[in-house]
Amino acid sequence: MTNKEKARERREKRMQEISLLRTIPYSDRQRWWSCENVAVVTGSNRGIGFEIARQLASHGLTVVLTARNVDAGLEAVNSLRNQEGLRVDFHQLDVSDSSSIKEFACWIKQTFGGLDILVNNAGVNYNLGSDNSVEFAETVISINYQGTKNMIKAMIPLMRPSPQGARIVNVSSRLGRVNGRRNRLANVELREKLSNPDLLTEELIDRTVSKFIDQVKDKTWESGGWPQTFTDYSMSKLAVNGYTRLVAKELLRRQEGEKIYVNSFCPGWVKTAMTGYAGNMSPEDAADTGVWLSMVLSEEAVTGKFFAERREINF
Repeated sequence: MTNKEKARERREKRMQEISLLRTIPYSDRQRWWSCENVAVVTGSNRGIGFEIARQLASHGLTVVLTARNVDAGLEAVNSLRNQEGLRVDFHQLDVSDSSSIKEFACWIKQTFGGLDILVNNAGVNYNLGSDNSVEFAETVISINYQGTKNMIKAMIPLMRPSPQGARIVNVSSRLGRVNGRRNRLANVELREKLSNPDLLTEELIDRTVSKFIDQVKDKTWESGGWPQTFTDYSMSKLAVNGYTRLVAKELLRRQEGEKIYVNSFCPGWVKTAMTGYAGNMSPEDAADTGVWLSMVLSEEAVTGKFFAERREINF
């Protein structure tokens, strides 16, 4: 058996375990939430985001589904309400538009008074298969990284204090690992800075992303030592992973009762529109880790970590 076949066998076995775990209901002791708790899932009219919203609502939370396109968002909400009887609301949101984020924040405050869970799922990728175009690199960075960062900044003041702590879950990718065996940055010094919690800053992350965009514009990016696979998408997720660790560290200073746990996870290669439906995992299985991170008990909760298939992996 080849290494690739062994890896596939391990993944399939783990997916079977997760499918089983999802059938086990949460006990009364584990259920810290009720329908009074509000979860916001960005970009959730289809794919992984839709499934995260559906699973959270199925567990009894009130879920706010968001989408750029109003018709698509309303159609998704109506299917969850009418077909499954779930507590789901909709509001239009474009995470690449600061005014849209501001309007959404005002609506959340007026409608619910705040939120308990934020899942940053909204994202784009314009490459399929072996493609590696950077034609839309600015859009990819704007939505995947800057949109996630700006949503976190806008929602933190609205996250409700509780003994269990609020949750922020960022949908990311193994392609954005700083120290992955493949697809990593060539610049060793930069990798070390991005890996070191004492050296990691928002300015460093932004400067790294800006340098990549500048090289895209002057057409020198191919010799810049950037990740080789889905370069723009990988850079956006590398930035998301870095910002996850940074904001988690900043929020650790909060006192008990005002904690916010921040983590990211890789859903895998999923059968969605983003992969041209060529993935090897269903949206139901892919959503599981994000849902689990949103609801895990506070005494078991961690922060500033990266997960896949309910297991911590390296950034």
